[in-house]
Amino acid sequence: MFTAAIEAFRIAGTFTISRGSKTEARVVTARVTRDGVTGWGECVPYARYGETAEGVAQAIAALPPDLTREALQDLLPPGAARNAADCALWDWAAKRAGVRVWDLLGLPAPGPVVTAFTLSLDTPEAMEAQARANAGRPLLKIKLGTSSDMPRLEAVRRGAPRSRLIVDANEGWTPDVYADLAPHLLRLGVEAVEQPLPAGRDEALGDMARPLPVCADESCHDRASLPRLRGRYDMANIKLDKTGGLTEALALRDEARAMGFRVMVGCMVGTSLAMAPAVLVAQGCDLADLDGPLLLAQDRPRPLGYSEAGVHPPEADLWG
Repeated sequence: MFTAAIEAFRIAGTFTISRGSKTEARVVTARVTRDGVTGWGECVPYARYGETAEGVAQAIAALPPDLTREALQDLLPPGAARNAADCALWDWAAKRAGVRVWDLLGLPAPGPVVTAFTLSLDTPEAMEAQARANAGRPLLKIKLGTSSDMPRLEAVRRGAPRSRLIVDANEGWTPDVYADLAPHLLRLGVEAVEQPLPAGRDEALGDMARPLPVCADESCHDRASLPRLRGRYDMANIKLDKTGGLTEALALRDEARAMGFRVMVGCMVGTSLAMAPAVLVAQGCDLADLDGPLLLAQDRPRPLGYSEAGVHPPEADLWG
């Protein structure tokens, strides 16, 4: 049977993007129990996609008790509910078989992956302080998305002169704002920009020069998204809460590469349980942004390990 619980994990401070701020990560934890074995998974319902924690929890709890992972792909659409259920079924299958998930998938054992660390949207002074405090990290992700972001960019580069940078506008720019900023992104050494224009209103990217890689986030959900991204984006950001789980995320990764897209693997602000399956998807990818647990004041027991080498694969007592 499937069960679902809504849980809240405190964020260390306040996390702000162009759409708003929050002080806690509200997640839904799914569990599936069969034959005395329980598997679990986590999702982060996202209002941007019309999801609520209550609605997602209800959808998971209503799933048939004998549902297979294959049938799940057709029963629920891509999104948070299917993600948590899919990951719970993978965890259950690995525990029941007494092997790791990557063995079930026929994949080599994963290794650590360098991950970005996200700097929350704030005043230039506050963002410079954030950058300075994290200047030892190899890759920083800057949350932007306003009409006055240039001082923020300059401030972050002053605070972390040697860190690699990526920028996430979260749909917050217009074509004119992005066109004005793009040369400065290059000048400051930014390696990629995520979702500069709103999804569904990003056709202008097809007519603009893209001097640095543009990554689709809100515009990329599952494999069905890929044809529309051609000619507008250079990279696809894969998040399990958008794909609807590990099953589709792996398929999306492979198809995106086959179509010539670079691949980034990202996350919502969630716990180590949500990041664990994403670490598998991130193996060999161009960029990873799996810092959710680093932004929290509290995490799951037996959390993922983070080191200079990056985020490490989960131990079996966490997931998979």
